[in-house]
Amino acid sequence: MTISMDMNKMMKEARKMQAELARVQEEVAQMECIGSAGGGAITAVVGGDQSLKSIKISPAVIDPDDVEMLEDLVVAAVNDAMAAATALAQEKMGAVTGGLNLPGF
Repeated sequence: MTISMDMNKMMKEARKMQAELARVQEEVAQMECIGSAGGGAITAVVGGDQSLKSIKISPAVIDPDDVEMLEDLVVAAVNDAMAAATALAQEKMGAVTGGLNLPGF
């Protein structure tokens, strides 16, 4: 009987954690993270679900003779925002899982 009760308790806790993870995943998906490059001349907004929401480019960094620099700044800003979104998701999920590395979360 003790093993059965322990198993029931463990299953109840697993269901509770699963529900909490689903709630946090939804919360994270609704969040937005901002990344920037070029001293703020380029900003990128990425959702917690890793989707690019917007890019803002200051006219001051638009140089028709140096498109490559602009491209590099855009990539850097997007990467900065993605890194922030990933860190935020890991922080939120880690609070639920207690640092367990669960696949898919």
